[in-house]
Amino acid sequence: MRDYTKIKAWRLADDLTVAVYERTRSFPKDEMYGLTSQLRRASYSVPANIVEGLSRERKKDYLHFLYIARGSLSEAQYFIHLGRRLGYLSVEESEALREQTKMTFACLQGLIQAVEKEAGRLSKVLATVTSLLVIGLMRWSSGQLSVVS
Repeated sequence: MRDYTKIKAWRLADDLTVAVYERTRSFPKDEMYGLTSQLRRASYSVPANIVEGLSRERKKDYLHFLYIARGSLSEAQYFIHLGRRLGYLSVEESEALREQTKMTFACLQGLIQAVEKEAGRLSKVLATVTSLLVIGLMRWSSGQLSVVS
C-alpha cells in the first residue's frame, strides 16, 4: 500500500480532524450524540476515505472514495457553520475551522483532478492497447485462415 501520509490533502484533513476534536470538547454534553458526533464523523471521514481509496487497485475506485471525502468535508463545513450559529463555537474558532476546511477542500479538489486526469489517460491507454490487440488478433487469424486455405 502506498504511504498516505505523504499526500498533502490527507495531512490537511488529518489536521482538521484533530482541530475539530479539540474544538468540540467544549460543546454541551447534550450534543454528544448530536452535533458533536456528526461534526467529528464528517471530519474523520475525510482522511479515512482518502486512505481507503488509496488502497484500491483501480483509479476509478480511488476517485469514488475521494468524492466521498469531498462530500464529508462539505458536511463538516455545514456543521461548523451550525456550531457557530448555536453559539458552541466562537467567531474565531469557527473562522479558523472554516479556513482549514477551505484549504483542505482546495487541496483535495486538486488531488481529485490529478487522479481524474490519470484515470482518463489510463482509460485511453487501455482502450488503445485493447484495440491494437484486437486488430492484431484479427490480422493473425485472417493470416492463419489464408495459410490453411
